[in-house]
Amino acid sequence: MSKYILVTSGVCSSLGKGVASSTIGSLLECSGLKIAMIKCDPYINVNAGNISPYQHGEVYVTEDGAETDLDLGNFSRFTSVNLSDENCITIGKVYENVIRNERAGRYNGRTVQVIPHITDEIKRRLRNIGDKTQADVVVVEIGGTVGDIEAVPYLEAARQFMREMGKGNSLCIHLTLVPVITGGELKSKPTQHSVKQLQEIGIRPDILLCRCEVPVEEGMKKKIAAFCNVAQGSVFTSPDVEKSIYELPLIFHQQGLDAKILEKLELGNRKTNVSTWEKFLDRLNHPSKKVTVAMVGKKDYLDDCYKSVRESLLHAAVTGSDAELCVKKVDSELLEKESDIAPYFEGVDGIVIPGNYGQRGFTGLLKTVKFARENKIPYLGIDLGMQLMAIEAARTLCGWEDADTTEFMQNSSHAVISLPEEQSGSTAAAVMKLGASSLDIEKGTKLNSIYKSQRIIERHRSKYTFDRHYEAALAEKGLITSAYSTGDRQTEAFEWKDHPWGIGVQYHPEFVSRPSAPHPLFKAFIEEALKK
Repeated sequence: MSKYILVTSGVCSSLGKGVASSTIGSLLECSGLKIAMIKCDPYINVNAGNISPYQHGEVYVTEDGAETDLDLGNFSRFTSVNLSDENCITIGKVYENVIRNERAGRYNGRTVQVIPHITDEIKRRLRNIGDKTQADVVVVEIGGTVGDIEAVPYLEAARQFMREMGKGNSLCIHLTLVPVITGGELKSKPTQHSVKQLQEIGIRPDILLCRCEVPVEEGMKKKIAAFCNVAQGSVFTSPDVEKSIYELPLIFHQQGLDAKILEKLELGNRKTNVSTWEKFLDRLNHPSKKVTVAMVGKKDYLDDCYKSVRESLLHAAVTGSDAELCVKKVDSELLEKESDIAPYFEGVDGIVIPGNYGQRGFTGLLKTVKFARENKIPYLGIDLGMQLMAIEAARTLCGWEDADTTEFMQNSSHAVISLPEEQSGSTAAAVMKLGASSLDIEKGTKLNSIYKSQRIIERHRSKYTFDRHYEAALAEKGLITSAYSTGDRQTEAFEWKDHPWGIGVQYHPEFVSRPSAPHPLFKAFIEEALKK
C-alpha cells in the first residue's frame, strides 16, 4: 500500500508549495523509493487550458495530452515520474464526475452534497494514483491556502484521508510564511495563525516548512514548534535561493528533512544520494562562459508564462555547455513602435520566440524574426515562433504583403497559416493537437543532425498549421521544411537554408527537458549561440 504526504500552505499564496513538493519527491527518489505526484487545484475550471498565463502561468502539457497546472512541470523536472491527466485533480473535474454520476442515478436518490460525495470523489482519485502506480510514496500538493473557501473540500478530504490511512502511512507538511520585518526581526505569528486555522479544520501538521528570506535559527524553530504543537526537530526552513530553485534539494537534505519524512513514514534507514544535484549545482556555480538569450513575448509578461522554456534554456546552458545563462526579456509590443529594433538585441547571442496566443504584439514578433534572419543570429521559434518564420518569409521574400494566419486575419489572400479544415484538399477537423505524437525528420537537415534520428516523438499544443500549398514557393526563398508529422504529413519544423542556425518547431520540446538531461534542441541552440 502506498504512503501519502499531503502538502498544504497558509498565510498567502505563491510561497513555493509546488517547488517544495517537487523537491520532497526528488529527495525520496534519491532515497531509492518509487514515488508518484499529484496536484489538487481548487479552481472550478476542468483543466488549465483556457486560463490566461498572466493569471496562472504556463499550461504544462502531459504526454497523454492533458493541459495542466505549471506545477506538473516542476514535478517532471525534479523527478522521473511519468505524469498524466490523472496527476492533476481540479475541483472542476471532481464536480463534473459527481454530477455525471448523479445524472446516471448512481447515488440511489440520495441528496448529493460536498460531504460525503465531493470528498469521497477526491479520496477516490488520491487512492487511484497509489493503486495504479504502486508507488512507495505519493506526494500530494493541495493548492490554495488554508482559510480559502475554495480549498475547503480538499482539506476536509485530506482530514478524512489521513485518519483512514492511519499513523505511519500518511503525514501533513505545512508550508507557511515567516516574514522578516524592518530591522531584520523574524516573526512567527503568521505561522501560528496559519497552523491554528489548519487545526480548526481537524488537521495537525506533522512537519512545518517555514518560507523565509533567510534560514530560521534554532531558537525560533523551537518557539514555532512549541506554539504550533509540532514535535521538536520537525520545523524546517525553505529560504530564498541564491541562483536557482535546483538548490532546494541540497538545502532540504542538509537540514535533514528527507530523514525526518522517512522516520515519520516508518520507511527505515535509507541513504539519500544527492550527487546528481551536487554535480548540477557545481556546474551552475562554476561556469566557464556566459550566454545571453533574448526571449521575446507579450507586454510585461511574467516569467511563469514561459517557465518551461526558461528552465530548458538553463538546463542546456549549465549541463550542456558549462555556461552561465542570462535571459533578456524583450517586449514585442515595444518593438511594434520602433523603426530600428537593433538596440533591443545588443549583446544578445541568440533569440527565442516561445508559443504565444492572440494578436497583441504580433508585428513586433515579426520584426524580431526578420532581424534574426537578416543578421544571422541563432534563432529558435516554438509554435507561433515557427509559424512567424513562414509569415515573415512570405511577406519579405515572396512579396505577399498580406500574408498572415487566419487566427488573426480571415480574409488574407495568402493564408500561409490556417486551420487544417481551411486548407485546400484537407479533410482534417479543427481540433487542438495535444500530447505526444511522432514526426519524421528530413535527411540532411540541421534537425536531423541534432536528433540523430529520422523519427522522434514530441509533445504538441497547437491548432493552426502551415498550409503546404505554399511550401515550394517558400523553399525557393530559403525556408525549408525539415519535419512532418507521421501520417497526415503536416509541417512540423522550418529551417533557414542560408543561416548559421535558424529553426522553428510546431511542437513543444520544453516539456521534456530536465536539469541533468537537457533537450537536444535547446542544447544545440545554446551551443550555436555560444559560437556567436
